[in-house]
Amino acid sequence: MNTKELLSVLPVKTIIGTVPETITDLAVDSRAVQDGGAFVCLKGYTVNGHQFVKSALMSGARLLIASEPITVDEERVAVVYVEDTAKAIQQLASKFYGYPSKRMTMIGVTGTNGKTSVGNIIHDMLRQSGEQTAVSGTIGFKLNDTLYETENTTTDVLTTQQMIAQAANEGCQSMTMEVSSHGLVEGRLSGTEFDIAIFTNLTHDHLDYHKTMENYSAAKGLLFAQLGQQLDQKKIAIINTDDPWSSKMAEMTAFPVLTYGIRLKATFQATAIQMFSNRTEFQLQGPDGTYRVTMPLIGEFNVYNALAAVAALYAKGMTIEEILPLLANVSTVKGRLEKVETALPLTIFIDYAHSPDAIEKAIDTVQPLKKEGNRLLFLIGTGGNRDRLKRPIMGEKAAAADYVVFTTDDPRDEPNESILSELSASMPHDQYACIGDREEAVRHTIAMANEGDIIIFAGKGHEDFQIIGNTKYPHSDAEIALDEARKKFGGTSVNS
Repeated sequence: MNTKELLSVLPVKTIIGTVPETITDLAVDSRAVQDGGAFVCLKGYTVNGHQFVKSALMSGARLLIASEPITVDEERVAVVYVEDTAKAIQQLASKFYGYPSKRMTMIGVTGTNGKTSVGNIIHDMLRQSGEQTAVSGTIGFKLNDTLYETENTTTDVLTTQQMIAQAANEGCQSMTMEVSSHGLVEGRLSGTEFDIAIFTNLTHDHLDYHKTMENYSAAKGLLFAQLGQQLDQKKIAIINTDDPWSSKMAEMTAFPVLTYGIRLKATFQATAIQMFSNRTEFQLQGPDGTYRVTMPLIGEFNVYNALAAVAALYAKGMTIEEILPLLANVSTVKGRLEKVETALPLTIFIDYAHSPDAIEKAIDTVQPLKKEGNRLLFLIGTGGNRDRLKRPIMGEKAAAADYVVFTTDDPRDEPNESILSELSASMPHDQYACIGDREEAVRHTIAMANEGDIIIFAGKGHEDFQIIGNTKYPHSDAEIALDEARKKFGGTSVNS
């Protein structure tokens, strides 16, 4: 890319050295620098990019963006000094990739729970319709039917623009993104222009970061505020009207708002809901009439997720008649109350629930599936060095199960004992165990189960690893559970 054109997005800067006519790449990790590329020296919580200038130069960097003094050969390299390199990369990333979000319909999904499910339901239905499309979030970056791993729900601003550009370059007509509150506050979505913004719900989570629910709400609201004020553009906000924070989200945008819900009147409202072990049925009251809906997803929370997805496709221009056959054939979202297929005499679900609200919804969904004489066993953990205020509330919600096993998700550097003591602090009954080692906890849960029981392993969902200290170790709740169940009950099983 022409270097002068790229740097034009930085209104205040000081340039030292010889500026290359073009640059080949843009990087914030010195290990990713390409010959003839630019390296932006970011200052993070634990790492300062200015300390890796030498490595970047050895890899062929010819342009450095810095906010601290650095020494280079000015005949070969240029240094562009700015006040804040984090702000600079927000401007540079989207410019370098040619503002790729403008080339597709961009759908952003934010909220405490349901982001992954809504995003993947939308992606699934669009793929069924024959559309080239992408989705990014907690599970990773899926480009049509190929899944790539990512580090965070909302990736850093440079990776975000790279993903969007890749999707656009490969012919995608749309892209759905999970949008986290952290990502919004930290500017990871800078340069991304959304056409449709969806709000799922707001419940207790991440208060170690946001401190108050009001701050958390304001962070989520940024997605709607950032739709902008150019009302000649066709943009739409989609909001869960049953959530008490919905009015706050609606206030953040000047664009039209579509609502969805179950209890309050909405643009898309579900009534007469019937739950079955393998499907959910309901009446959809839509803007164009009433429709009978059958979908292979279970639980009231999935009715909300489905309504949000239906509203998104409607906002995109599809008719309800076109949308509902697609919803009838969607796949279960990986790790979201995902039933493990097995021939063993147990019903096992894998879920990502790691907030009080998500735990309550998972249990409420599965409780009616119990047969007389059987129990619901619930394993729940939480991450170390993260929001501690929610732990006793999570434990209290988990107590609705017949037997609870408290463990860890990713303990990181926090002792297991502190995690377990806080999770179990509000337990109203004694039918529980505290086991810090997650593999041991999974095996214990199976050991406590009887034929016909239902088990939910919550907290890890789709993840196939566990972070202990700073290291990722392989871990799969499903594989461990099935191995232990085979030992206990005999016979064979079919993995999920």
